[in-house]
Amino acid sequence: MSTSPIEYGVKAEAANAALPPDKVKVPSPPRPQRPPISVNGVEISHAAISAEAQQHPAGSPAEAFREAARALVIRELLLSEARASGIAPQPQSDDRGRRETDDDAMIRQLLDQEVTTPKADAAACRRYYEKNRARFTTGRIFEARHILLAAPVGDTAARAKAREQAAALIHELTADRSKFADMAHTFSACPSREQGGNLGQLTRGSTVPEFETVLNQLMPGQLWPVPVPTQFGYHVIELERRIEGNQLPFDMVHDRVAAYLEAQSWSRAVAQFISMLMNGAVITGIDIEPAA
Repeated sequence: MSTSPIEYGVKAEAANAALPPDKVKVPSPPRPQRPPISVNGVEISHAAISAEAQQHPAGSPAEAFREAARALVIRELLLSEARASGIAPQPQSDDRGRRETDDDAMIRQLLDQEVTTPKADAAACRRYYEKNRARFTTGRIFEARHILLAAPVGDTAARAKAREQAAALIHELTADRSKFADMAHTFSACPSREQGGNLGQLTRGSTVPEFETVLNQLMPGQLWPVPVPTQFGYHVIELERRIEGNQLPFDMVHDRVAAYLEAQSWSRAVAQFISMLMNGAVITGIDIEPAA
């Protein structure tokens, strides 16, 4: 019985290296090559797409590559149209002195020339305001105090001890809330201990999500009955006061609503313009929905 030239269960490279010269070597399978991508005959290099992919966070490298390729295809479509329209770049600078590139200036000038949108009138703004009144309120304000028993997330023993200690403090405070300031000064790892645990006025985003969730559920004067875990450790939380948000009058938000509606309208018009360019272009190497 002859010896098999292939050793099963061993990587091809290792097996090949161990084979005598008279044995047959099995080459590694070639890596699949991405097809070249071009727009009206102008190729977009894979190196350029890979560099652009750094600006497109995605669930996988393949998805980031595709999003980057799409962005560069659209950019080339716009630049090609700008050149065909005879647009000469007139770069602008922002308030920090940063100057546009010539390509960015040409794209901006092309869109200014080709995309026009109507101003949002008072009636349209009013309709949007009435349908979205909840968006136009001042946020809730909380006045709260806490005691932080510090423990890093990775230290299981420290977190168990902090939770147990926080639970004991809650039990004692349930019987006598007047001890809160002294307990905060003695046990809290937060600088607010110098103010008896008082955190002052808190608005949305002022604290970590776990803490904010508890604040939204507490009633003024209420102590949360269990320790609250966060990345910093365990918290004992008491809400002292809550100020509900107020409805902002239409006149106060009219300009904001108008700017939003006009930006929406402009975005839709730009998407339609790009879709028109895609429909008239020859794009190879990638499938892109024109209306996307």
